[in-house]
Amino acid sequence: MERVAFLIDKTGDRLGCMLNPETLILRRHAGVRARQSASGPLTGAALKNDPLLYTGGGMTELILDLLFDLNLSGSSVEAEDVRSLTRPLFELAEGAAAVDGYNEPPLVRFVWGKYWNVLGVVAAVAERLEQFTASGAARRSWLRMRLLSVTEKSAGEQDFTPSAPIPELPDDLDIPPEDVQVHEVLGGSVSDTTDEDIEPESPEDEPAGSSERLDEIAHRMYGDCRYWRIIAGFNDIESPLELSAGLLLRVPPRGAIEGASA
Repeated sequence: MERVAFLIDKTGDRLGCMLNPETLILRRHAGVRARQSASGPLTGAALKNDPLLYTGGGMTELILDLLFDLNLSGSSVEAEDVRSLTRPLFELAEGAAAVDGYNEPPLVRFVWGKYWNVLGVVAAVAERLEQFTASGAARRSWLRMRLLSVTEKSAGEQDFTPSAPIPELPDDLDIPPEDVQVHEVLGGSVSDTTDEDIEPESPEDEPAGSSERLDEIAHRMYGDCRYWRIIAGFNDIESPLELSAGLLLRVPPRGAIEGASA
């Protein structure tokens, strides 16, 4: 099992869980469909294949099998029913606040290690509950999610405005050196679970060659993973997904950033 995180784009909330990497399915649908006429599909007895209409675009989807278990060794989550952990993922498949009379699903970013960072919308979820208590509370959940990928450009076109905008880093921002914190990038991806609820049992549980991500550091330092852009800009980082363990990052205080932006 591997630890992964879902970052909700609008609120900055972070949902952590376990992923079975052997069951991750990546599927691509081309932008084509059968040609139609007013009377129905265009076809004929002599045709080997139905004529296709190339519509452009297409669709990329991920099928993820996730595990939530309140009985895992090292878990610090106190809950009676595991559905208190899986409910936020179900809510991602529901419409958000109405815009122009239509509900729109919230954008969510799937993050796993250094090589998976997918922005998308949750199209479907299905849950299998196990290990029930005498009162009917489930202690374990196997949850399958269908995530449809969207491009960063498409996300902007849909005008998903964060409810709490992140301030921009002013070019002339001058912070006293004593107010700037220094953070050393750790080896091994950490904090991929809600409230850091599950710790690896041994170093072998960590992906080889992985290191902390900027969103993890931002979540720890600011309480909001979206502030990774501030840290990247403050340290002139051009490749935020390629941090090396041992790298020293300068982290400006949140109050100074927001004060300068205001």
